Amino acid sequence: MYDYDLLVLGSGPGGQKAAIAAAKLGRRVGIVDRRDMIGGVCINTGTVPSKTLREAVLYLTGLSQRDLYGSSYRVKEEITVSDLAARTQHVISRQTDVIRNQLARNRVAMITGTGRFADPHAIWVDGGSGRESKVTFHKIIIAAGTRPARPDSVDFDDRTIVDSDGVINLQAVPRSMVVVGAGVIGMEYASMFAALGTKVTVVERRDRMLEFCDEEVVESLKYHLRDLSVTFRFGEEVAAVEKHQTAALCVLMSGKKIVADTVMYSAGRQGQTDDLALEAAGLEADKRGRIKVDANYRTAVENIYAVGDVIGFPALASTSMEQGRLAAQHACGEPVRALRELQPIGIYTIPEISFVGKTEEELTDSSTPFEVGIARYRELARGQIVGDSYGLLKLLVSPEDGRLLGVHVFGTGATEIVHIGQAVMGCGGTVDYLVDTVFNYPTLAEAYKVAALDACNKMRNITRIDG
Repeated sequence: MYDYDLLVLGSGPGGQKAAIAAAKLGRRVGIVDRRDMIGGVCINTGTVPSKTLREAVLYLTGLSQRDLYGSSYRVKEEITVSDLAARTQHVISRQTDVIRNQLARNRVAMITGTGRFADPHAIWVDGGSGRESKVTFHKIIIAAGTRPARPDSVDFDDRTIVDSDGVINLQAVPRSMVVVGAGVIGMEYASMFAALGTKVTVVERRDRMLEFCDEEVVESLKYHLRDLSVTFRFGEEVAAVEKHQTAALCVLMSGKKIVADTVMYSAGRQGQTDDLALEAAGLEADKRGRIKVDANYRTAVENIYAVGDVIGFPALASTSMEQGRLAAQHACGEPVRALRELQPIGIYTIPEISFVGKTEEELTDSSTPFEVGIARYRELARGQIVGDSYGLLKLLVSPEDGRLLGVHVFGTGATEIVHIGQAVMGCGGTVDYLVDTVFNYPTLAEAYKVAALDACNKMRNITRIDG
C-alpha cells in the first residue's frame, strides 16, 4: 500500500494543475515543495512578479498616457524600489493564498520540504529539520521547474551582477544597466527598466532579437525601445565583467567597454534536477537539466512523468498547466486528448507582443501563399482613447480558402486579443467570419475586422486582375 496514488514534485503551474486534476479523479494526492516556494518560480520570482512589476512601471511612469498628456507626464516623479515592490508583494501574497486554498479544497496533501528519489516508488523528503522522512507513491509527476542559468565565468553577487530571478530584488532603480541576452526575459526587463529611466544597453551574440517573432513586429519594438534610449549591441559577446566599488565594467569580445550600475544576465534556464537523485529512480537529465518524455509526458520509467519547464520547450506557464493536467489524466488511466498545436505566445515587453500560428518568414520558407491584412491602433477609436498610436494587428490569410495562417499583435492588450484569432483558427474559421462579425465599438478587438477587410480587398484586387 503506497502513501499516495499520485505524488507531485513542485507546486508551480504544472504541479498545481496535475495535483488538482488527479484529486478531481478521486486519487490520494500529495504535493512536495518548500514552504517559501508555494506556486513555484512562476509565483515567487518569475512570471507573476515580473508581470506585476511591468504593471507598476506602466502606471507609475505614466508611459502609456504620454501620447495624450505629453512626454513629461508621470504619475510619480521619483519612483523607488519600494513603490514597485509593494504591488508585487501584494499580488504574490494573494496568489499564494489562492493556490493553498485550491489545494486544500481538493484535499491535496501539502508536504513541506525538498524531495529526492529513494527508488522509482519512493522519495526522501527533507523538511529542513535535519531529518528525512520517506514517502511512497504509485505514480509521480516531476514538476521541479527551472532556475536561471549562471555562466561559471561570471561572479554573481545579486547586487551589481544579477540573474533574471534576482533583478526583482534590487535595492534601488539603477541609473544604467547592461542586459546580456535579447531573449524573451531579457527584453521584458530591458523595456521595463528603460521605461523607468534607466539607460539600458542590450548585448546579444546573435544578429537579431526574438528570432521566432514576426520581423515587422520586432522592428517596431526595437524602434520604441530606442526611443526610450535603449542601445543594442548585436553580434557581440561579453568577455568579462569587472566589479568596481560603485559600478561594473563590461568588456565585450570586440574590445568595447560599457560602465553600468547593474549587469543582468539572461542566459536561458537550467532544469532543477541536480538534487532529485534521478539515478535512484533509473532516470537521467541532459546537461541543461531537462528530462526526456514521450507524447503523454511519461519518462523512460513507466510510473514517472515530467511536465513544465523541466522538459524544455516551450517552457511557458500556460503550456505547463495543460501538460500537468494531461499527464495526471494519463497517469490515472483517463482518456486524454493531445495538447493542441496552436499555442499562443505572449511577450510582456513594453509595448507587449503576442502571436499565434505562422510568421511571414515561415510561410515564405515553406512556399505557402499568403496575403497580409493590417489594422493600426491609431485608426481605431479605442486606440486613440487609450493613447496607443503605435499598436498594430496583422493577419496572415490563405488566398486559396481564406483560412487564418497567423495572427500577430503589437501594442496594448496584445496578449488578450490574440485569443480571438486563436479561437477562429482553432475552429477552422476563415477571414470571412471576421468580415461578417459585429465587434463592440469602440474596442481594440475591432482591429480584426479592419485587418480582415484589408486582406480581403487585396485578395479581391488580385482575383480581378487574374480573372
